[in-house]
Amino acid sequence: MAIRVLIAGFQHETNTFAPSKARYSNFERGEGFPQMARGVDVLALRDINLPIGGFILEAEKQTYELVPVIWAGASPSAHVTEDAFERITEEILSAARQENINAVYLDLHGAMVAEHVDDGEGTLLKRLREIVGGDVPIIASLDLHANVTELMLANASALIAYRTYPHVDMSATGAKAAALLCWLLENKQELKRVSKRLPFLIPINAMCTLLEPACGLYKQLASLESNQVLSLSFAPGFPAADFPECGPVVWAYGTDEAEVEQAVQQLYQKMLDEEALWKVPLLSPDDAVIEAMRLSQAADRPVVIADTQDNPGAGADSNTMGMLLALLQHGATQAAIGLIFDPAAVAKAHRVGIGASVEMELGGQSMIPGDAPLPGLFEVVALSDGCCQFDGPMMHGMRVDVGPAACLKIEGVLVAVSSGKTQMLDRNLYRMVGIEPEKMKILVNKSSVHFRADFQSMAHAVLVAKAPGPMIADPADLPWTNLALGLRTSPLGKPFCPLQFSR
Repeated sequence: MAIRVLIAGFQHETNTFAPSKARYSNFERGEGFPQMARGVDVLALRDINLPIGGFILEAEKQTYELVPVIWAGASPSAHVTEDAFERITEEILSAARQENINAVYLDLHGAMVAEHVDDGEGTLLKRLREIVGGDVPIIASLDLHANVTELMLANASALIAYRTYPHVDMSATGAKAAALLCWLLENKQELKRVSKRLPFLIPINAMCTLLEPACGLYKQLASLESNQVLSLSFAPGFPAADFPECGPVVWAYGTDEAEVEQAVQQLYQKMLDEEALWKVPLLSPDDAVIEAMRLSQAADRPVVIADTQDNPGAGADSNTMGMLLALLQHGATQAAIGLIFDPAAVAKAHRVGIGASVEMELGGQSMIPGDAPLPGLFEVVALSDGCCQFDGPMMHGMRVDVGPAACLKIEGVLVAVSSGKTQMLDRNLYRMVGIEPEKMKILVNKSSVHFRADFQSMAHAVLVAKAPGPMIADPADLPWTNLALGLRTSPLGKPFCPLQFSR
């Protein structure tokens, strides 16, 4: 009889300090992800750089009978609503009750917080384990930014995390999950597991695996795997989820407990020894623009600035005006910024048409201190339906729909504005509204790190700016209330003390 494997996906990265929640409709649209898919439509994700895609391709080589249930993802935001969490979770659990299955694979993020549960993935895995029992393997892939909890580790047979940020290895991680599941099914034995939690939070900009120290850490991680240590993972965490198990974790599975322990300890000790290296320099908006203008004078490629604190890929709303204001104040030309999430501005642009100019207030709706709508006269340069296909390495082949969009021009700056929200991780999001990114002197991307996958190779230089925004770049600046007591809120930072943070 064929081995039947239930497969499903439920992805959300939750910033508990963000302004907007993730509702069921956000998962239906998918936003920066594919739209919600069910049944056989889930199998169509095999050709997209997602973990479930890699799992499907590898599982089909093993001639497993796949039982696809649902795949749902939404753009990072504040809490997932109770309604959305329970509806999507229940579809997975209902299928597990009804289907005669031999194993389960879940494509999860690992940093989901719902309105009613702090540990979304741990809750899902616990409920699933209660249904299928202890003998059915449950394996899940996780985002590099997972906040891995004890509940997740206790209820999964194995968890495997990405090793790249930007996440170009999502499909590869799904394939690794399939290979490990194959081992579990063939050997019919429980793997030894060891995990260790790091005592400090890491800023997300420091996690970029194209740069040190993350690059070297993941190289060492790969070298520590062996015939006895089948899988080693490190998740630096998502440092914007206010609950006790937020933070970095190292964990591994293998057949020899001493070898597994040694591998985890080596990686853990390297993190402690190099803690100071995980701090990152950030520029003010003015300094970033001034430096970009200086660098671009003699450059034949654009200088790219990351507007990291307004990254919708980390829960921000992608409409703060700090960087656009700095571009205008310093007279930047041949500059572009995107994507600005402002449905009202897009509607006005579509109403007046290409070539027209319109007075309006752009962006500034996140109610962030130091930010406000930007009034001005904007020329409508181009209009778009907001649909494009990603050609960059991160989400290669995925079609996205950010709703009606427009290119607006104010002085020497082109502004890519959309009525749906997604981070600037692919150059085609600029091209979608008629902006050729390679022809710009300066590009300001609403992103923290993912943009590097498609933009770093074409950039003269990359700068990171700290303009006012909802996604605080230094976790030490957040108003924490529920972290683990004593956890350092930044590398070499002060330990968390509730009384200190409540003042």
